[in-house]
Amino acid sequence: MKITHTTVPSDKGPITLYTLTNATGAEVTLSSLGAGIVSVRVPDRDGKLDDVVIGYANAADYFYDGPCAGKVPGRFANRIARGRFTLDGKEYSLAINNGPNALHGGPEGFQNRIWDSAVEGDTVVFSRTSPDGEENYPGTMQVKAEYTWTDDCTLTLHLTATTDAPTIVNLTNHTYWNLDGENSGPVFDHQMWLGCSRYLPTDDTLIPTGEMAAVEGTPMDFTTAKAIGRDIKADFPALNYGKGYDNCWIVDNHDGSLRHVATLESPRSGRVLEVLTTQPAAQVYTGNWLAGSPESVSGRSYNDYDGVAIECQNMPDAPNHANFPSPVLRPGEVYDQTIVFKLNTK
Repeated sequence: MKITHTTVPSDKGPITLYTLTNATGAEVTLSSLGAGIVSVRVPDRDGKLDDVVIGYANAADYFYDGPCAGKVPGRFANRIARGRFTLDGKEYSLAINNGPNALHGGPEGFQNRIWDSAVEGDTVVFSRTSPDGEENYPGTMQVKAEYTWTDDCTLTLHLTATTDAPTIVNLTNHTYWNLDGENSGPVFDHQMWLGCSRYLPTDDTLIPTGEMAAVEGTPMDFTTAKAIGRDIKADFPALNYGKGYDNCWIVDNHDGSLRHVATLESPRSGRVLEVLTTQPAAQVYTGNWLAGSPESVSGRSYNDYDGVAIECQNMPDAPNHANFPSPVLRPGEVYDQTIVFKLNTK
């Protein structure tokens, strides 16, 4: 594996970009800003390389971008209702940055920080110390995001964290995929399968009600692969609230082992993305508010629905739902989750 790096200046310090090139010439570019994936160039069925993730022209444009493109948000990815949670009898109040709710760890969340970085063998390791009280979360947290890229075009992200005091954590990756290439328009014709027979209904601010509902007979059913655009405009509460899919699906038979949870396929390019994870859920977001994003690598702002994010994670608002998997991390424990993006063609 060939790994090269460059450094780009920004107002918040230098950003390091790492490019991992495998034996076939396919490559991934990672950024120390948000421990993010900023480019994935893989062949289509005819061998033509294209960048299949949404990315920006300038490395510093990933600061504070609305889409959170490619990055690792935290401490708590997704939403927390009214920005409040109680831990060991103490209530914590977080910044409100998404309607009435807290989103992705707050305005200065992990996604807007420059992480420390290093190459260790064939792995790029991003790490940072999140101090006690950062964005009002308790405990000093040590966090790592480790990426490997293989000759069969498998990108693995290993996420770990420890803490010196009880806290909450929920980490994911927020890459948007377009398997026809990042400048190819909406992903409505992409076929998607999810290994999830239940999803989380929400209120109109996208906070889960606590119910775990069957997808059968609803537009949320991807247990048989179908085009993303087939039902996206259906008159259904989840789709009306988010202007498309922005919902959490529950992984079937989750037991903490690595499971195949999603497949995305482009009939046009022949590219296939398989997603595997140890996480209990996946938030699927069809880029419903991508318009107005920073200038893309192709020289334009993206439009709504130009990419789809499959964010493997714990369930949104988990601190406030006793029936959801606990997001609490205590001293002596290790938060340890894996997400695998496997790319191929057919």
